[in-house]
Amino acid sequence: MEEDQELERKISGLKTSMAEGERKTALEMVQAAGTDRHCVTFVLHEEDHTLGNSLRYMIMKNPEVEFCGYTTTHPSESKINLRIQTRGALPAVEPFQRGLNELMNVCQHVLDKFEASIKEYKDQKASRNESTF
Repeated sequence: MEEDQELERKISGLKTSMAEGERKTALEMVQAAGTDRHCVTFVLHEEDHTLGNSLRYMIMKNPEVEFCGYTTTHPSESKINLRIQTRGALPAVEPFQRGLNELMNVCQHVLDKFEASIKEYKDQKASRNESTF
């Protein structure tokens, strides 16, 4: 029971506020009756294949993860169901959080490289323009 409360505390930080003070949950955890914390489905609202496939890839790199897959509920709905099943004693929320962090790190690295390339291009262009005058 204490583990469930800890898990709920971790997940509760993943909420987003909407207009007019209304709170809408960005993430839900769904467990089938009789299952433990090693097999969990996460429902991510306002997301699609872009996050689903890349997050699935990052999570599957963890050797403790036995299965990770996602589905979109319907083409007209913006939500995905991401299911994680782990081996051993690792709760499913841990590879989920680790996958999100690793994906954010990869995205930040790509953004940094992109911005550095733009700056380098602009600097080269500026130096060529100065030398022609």
